[in-house]
Amino acid sequence: VLARLLAGGRVSLAAGAAAMLLAVAAGTAVGALAALSRPRVDAVLMRLTDAALAIPAIFVVITVLAFMGPTVPTLVIAIGATSWMGLARLVRGELLALRHQEFVEAAVALGAPPVQRFRRHLLPHLWPTILVNATLGMGTALLTESALSFLGLGVQPPAASWGNMLSGAQASLFNAPWLAV
Repeated sequence: VLARLLAGGRVSLAAGAAAMLLAVAAGTAVGALAALSRPRVDAVLMRLTDAALAIPAIFVVITVLAFMGPTVPTLVIAIGATSWMGLARLVRGELLALRHQEFVEAAVALGAPPVQRFRRHLLPHLWPTILVNATLGMGTALLTESALSFLGLGVQPPAASWGNMLSGAQASLFNAPWLAV
């Protein structure tokens, strides 16, 4: 049981981390593009983000897994594709506040191109926010993966995952409760 728990933890943590990497990349890109582009592009991107936030993510993930099949790469892509919206709004807000700081205005006055301003001046100030959000989102992604594996839509047996281990322990809950614990 301990060996399966450790192996399942490796699979669950890897799937959660990969999903969050995908969500961080997409959220940072959309948020930065919205904040640093023209107001019309910003409005369109944020309304699309709001529309994506209005759809319950778990239903989208379940639908994708039902159509594409319950594989780990599909699970990672589905979780990552439904987890980027909050970070995009957060990155946009941070960049809107940062772009009027004196060090950014100095870079503009010195003629730094927009990509260089973003990479050298804005992105280092975003890293703490991105890392905290990714850390918190990792827990949500891990719970989503475990819940879907529990339902039979995630990692399939005989591969171990915390969710499918809990699902397997359900049959012997009264005989061997330590399996569920």
